[in-house]
Amino acid sequence: METIATPWMWAGFFAFVIAATAVDLKVLSARGATRVSVKEALGWTTVWVALSFAFAGWLWWHLAGAAGPEIAREKTLEFLTGYLIEKSLSVDNIFVFLMLFTYFAVPPELQRRTLVYGVIGAIALRIVMILIGAWLIAKFHWIIYVFGLFLLVTGAKMLFFAGDKPDLEKNPALRWMRGHLPVTPGFEGERFWILRDGVRTYTPLFLVLVMIAITDIVFAVDSIPAIFAITDDPFIVMTSNIFAVLGLRALYFVLADMADRFHLLSYGLALVLMFIGVKMLLINFFKIPVFLALGVVVALIAASIAASLIWRTKLPG
Repeated sequence: METIATPWMWAGFFAFVIAATAVDLKVLSARGATRVSVKEALGWTTVWVALSFAFAGWLWWHLAGAAGPEIAREKTLEFLTGYLIEKSLSVDNIFVFLMLFTYFAVPPELQRRTLVYGVIGAIALRIVMILIGAWLIAKFHWIIYVFGLFLLVTGAKMLFFAGDKPDLEKNPALRWMRGHLPVTPGFEGERFWILRDGVRTYTPLFLVLVMIAITDIVFAVDSIPAIFAITDDPFIVMTSNIFAVLGLRALYFVLADMADRFHLLSYGLALVLMFIGVKMLLINFFKIPVFLALGVVVALIAASIAASLIWRTKLPG
């Protein structure tokens, strides 16, 4: 599959991802179990968004000199559209994280470490799934229609059940872990397991981490096909996805206290998935311009946020 990236661009990007993750882990180990304030989280969120737009600016500048302004404009728009879609879908992911932390009554000071490892797992998972997705599309072009239909059906299902909340008590993974793993009655600091009488006993925080990993898989199945509807360039797919995920932890602490204010956002995200699904199904008959796709995604997300602020009472569901 063709890409605008050179080997040094790939190497530079992955070096950045490793460095960013290392800094996050270093800050985490230095601070220990502390509660993340909204001010701090907002600051980090601003940094991640600024870095993403700085990368978009660098991408345009580099490609304008290497491949011409037309290619630079096209690839930069693809990156921004993919980034916005992934960032928007990650918000719904964050609301599930919040539900998990609330269900297990995880203290705020213990959430940070779990989220960091959850983000690292999400990055690794997306790298694998993007490579598989790129290979499948290059080998079997018709699979793009399967992806499109899947997104359309997923969006419709999400729209229909947008007001419902999952019942964790019926979750098969959680029920299996509770039935097969020794679990401590309470938290043991930030530890995921402890040795008790020579037996490894897991803490509720480990169950949360596993559930977050499962959530990452579910959301990756939705988001990876969505980005391939925008571009088939593996470098653009990879960078837009990873940049969106890198800021996930900080964004969680920004939105944790505001989840109820965006109760209609799920409807907007469902419409985004349906639109992307239709775009993918029409790709060989009518190619929707990237700038138009970006405008539609922005309009749907903005409208759902505005509607949430205007109609503050939740819809029945």
